[in-house]
Amino acid sequence: MNLNEPRNFWLNVSTDNKMPHADNRYTKLRWLLTITGLFFYVVDIWMDVWLAFKYFQGKYYVWAGLTLGFVLVGLLVTQIFSYAWYRDDMNDVLINSERNAISGISKGELAVIHLFGVGIFTRYYYLLKKGFNVVWKSTNSDTVEERKDVHHNLFCHATDLSMLKLFEAFLESVPQLLLQVYIALAHDESSVLRYLSMAFSFFNIAWALVDYRRCLRRSLPHIREMPSGLPTVIYLLYKLCTITSHILSYSLLLMLSSYSMIALTILWLLGTAWTHLLKTKFCTSRSLELLYRAVIGFILMFTFFNVKGQDTKVAMIVYYFFYFLINITAPTLYILLKPELKTTTFFLTVSSIIFGGSVLGLVSLVLYYLFLHPRGKWHEADEVDGVGKEAEITGRMRNFLQP
Repeated sequence: MNLNEPRNFWLNVSTDNKMPHADNRYTKLRWLLTITGLFFYVVDIWMDVWLAFKYFQGKYYVWAGLTLGFVLVGLLVTQIFSYAWYRDDMNDVLINSERNAISGISKGELAVIHLFGVGIFTRYYYLLKKGFNVVWKSTNSDTVEERKDVHHNLFCHATDLSMLKLFEAFLESVPQLLLQVYIALAHDESSVLRYLSMAFSFFNIAWALVDYRRCLRRSLPHIREMPSGLPTVIYLLYKLCTITSHILSYSLLLMLSSYSMIALTILWLLGTAWTHLLKTKFCTSRSLELLYRAVIGFILMFTFFNVKGQDTKVAMIVYYFFYFLINITAPTLYILLKPELKTTTFFLTVSSIIFGGSVLGLVSLVLYYLFLHPRGKWHEADEVDGVGKEAEITGRMRNFLQP
């Protein structure tokens, strides 16, 4: 997403006189799915806060601090970006005139809303309110072009929200899942609440991945929609298997030594440095751009994303080579350093999930990108015609974080 040309650049796209395909309409099902996403978001945070409180009661202060810390980091970062995007929209006359989600709210009021951590809920409120008026109370008084713009505008709102949810999932749900898996494996601590927290973190991650991909592709012109059914299942299988196996590998490394945190920190710095070398142009300010690159560096610790919308076949191959190397190294080190545990049910189960998840995830990746990935033709302007609106959109879109 490029904020140098505001994120919502799709509002500047000219439309034809035909109603969009049904897949590009904001439907009643899509509205209900937004409520589902809100449910996963709220319950996941509530479960983690409750778990942190239980840890504190049991005098597990480090676990309580880490559990609550991940929640706060996720909330803080998403509030910062949400406020920055609202502020940029308010500064753009065209966007502010066509997107009335922030009408009547001053920058000071927006700052207060986000300071109290309810910026995401404000976005949910406006999306659900506008979506309800369109899909449940629609009339035939609008022209075809106006209806098309309204539906497209709703997906623009949804894409902003799904991007924030993606940040939150990787900054809060993923490390939370890693922490709780580590506690359950390393300390043999059984707790129904912990398993519920892990389950909702997992669901929140899965939802954020699919929702982000589908909303992004529906909100951008000249990009084919991601089909539902088998393509979505295979894509989700690829992401969840690779992320889960990586989390278990990191857990084994942390069980071997707490100094493994140094290695994980180095991985984060490498991902951040790579994002910096790509010279991303996501934000309107230098400080926000650096924060964005740090966030993407953290996401890259767990899964691959196309950071600039460019051909990343080589980068993806290199990434998953090292991904597989880490997943092999973790169980191997565990065998070498703790040989007495190599035949235990625990080790065999975890190793099987790591290897099985790695293979299944990589096979799903290959199947998806070879046979199921929607492909659209990019329109590039030549030197004679100059840069037209479609080419401008294409160039900016390549700065957007893409699955």
